[in-house]
Amino acid sequence: MTPMVAEVFDTPIVETFDVIVAGGGASGLIAAVAAARLGAKTLLLERQGCLGGTATTAYVGQYLGFFNYDTQAVWGIPFELTERIKAAGGSDGFGQYHLAEAAATPIVIRHFPFNPEIVKIVADEMAQEAGIRVLMHAQVVGVVREGGSVKGVIVEAVSGRTAYAARVVIDATGDAVVAHRAQVAMQDDAVGPNRKTQPNALCFRLSNVDVQRFRALPREVKRSLALKGLGSGELFWESMSFCSTPAGTDAICLMSRISGKDALDDIDASDQERIGRAQIKSIVGFLNREVPGFERAILAAIGARAGVRETRRICGQHTLTADEILAQRRFEDAVALGCGPMDIHEPDGTGIALSMPPAPFEIPMRCLVPTDVEGLIVTGRAISATHEANGGARHMATAMALGQAAGVMAAASVNGANSTLAIPIHTVRDALRAQRAALSVEDCKTLAS
Repeated sequence: MTPMVAEVFDTPIVETFDVIVAGGGASGLIAAVAAARLGAKTLLLERQGCLGGTATTAYVGQYLGFFNYDTQAVWGIPFELTERIKAAGGSDGFGQYHLAEAAATPIVIRHFPFNPEIVKIVADEMAQEAGIRVLMHAQVVGVVREGGSVKGVIVEAVSGRTAYAARVVIDATGDAVVAHRAQVAMQDDAVGPNRKTQPNALCFRLSNVDVQRFRALPREVKRSLALKGLGSGELFWESMSFCSTPAGTDAICLMSRISGKDALDDIDASDQERIGRAQIKSIVGFLNREVPGFERAILAAIGARAGVRETRRICGQHTLTADEILAQRRFEDAVALGCGPMDIHEPDGTGIALSMPPAPFEIPMRCLVPTDVEGLIVTGRAISATHEANGGARHMATAMALGQAAGVMAAASVNGANSTLAIPIHTVRDALRAQRAALSVEDCKTLAS
């Protein structure tokens, strides 16, 4: 029998907010800004020392999911963020990109590459301008509950253990930490022995790269080099994907693949960081020796933590499916658009399945709402979706669009004294459109004109 330690806590509730957003990544940042701009007193909690999440802490240096082919589907506050990053010198703007061009099924998309360090600064500025209270180095360790309602969160931060009360809590942790603590049901294939989640990756940055020389190589040569590296055991999946900052002399690389590790398990989560760094050592050696353009490349930075593609996904009032995405199903309660690509990395292999939906797809508000827990809204990659649908809806631009929806939903609940289980959809959709968000293909055309 496992020994147990009895603990009794008297945790002070130090302040009350209208809205608490747990997680300051792509989705949480935008959620907090959206809520605050609608007058909600907002607290944003982040466990790292910067905002931006996967874009900054995990060093994934590009936003995917703004465009479906040539149609821009994500507008509003997320697009404002890209404009601010560009104005700050952190990006040259949107451009064409061959996603996983050394893999068997590459696709051409439009992406927004950036300097993660500039994104950190721009995110700070957006939060400050919106009047958001930001608490970094803060880990959510519990929830304040009254019956079936979430009334706040318990946090371990630099000064110790405290609690914050709120009328609405938005879970933007990616791992559904708040929802899990509130005992929200999770999708069966995302938890337990039958879990089916995508592998993780530790990104890194190389300096002194001849980017143009590598880009000029024929795709067949890149494919051959990738297969050579896989064969020698020095590369770990069928791609040599990277993007560059505006200087154009560096490579922010997504080349590692960490399989068979549960990002929600203490030991596995620690092991994956070590494994990722060992893979990076191997990858850099191969690039230096074998790949044109990387002969003089120097390892400049490694992400502070591995990027996680998939962990928990809640059971919401509606579960988005891949069939709905591909069939372009319309929803009366659509609050965000996804673009794809449908991006599913083999859980235990070296391949990747890539495809683009035929057009932007609608995501209903019900996917953000747990079935039976009041006071909680979930955004980002933990929304109610199947494993396959998650592969198309987890990209950062989509997460930001969902974040804007979550922030507006929270403010609508607060301002109208509405249950989070039954927020009037017309109120949410009107407010989102007022913030220049696109909720349909028709909206995309209007905003682009």
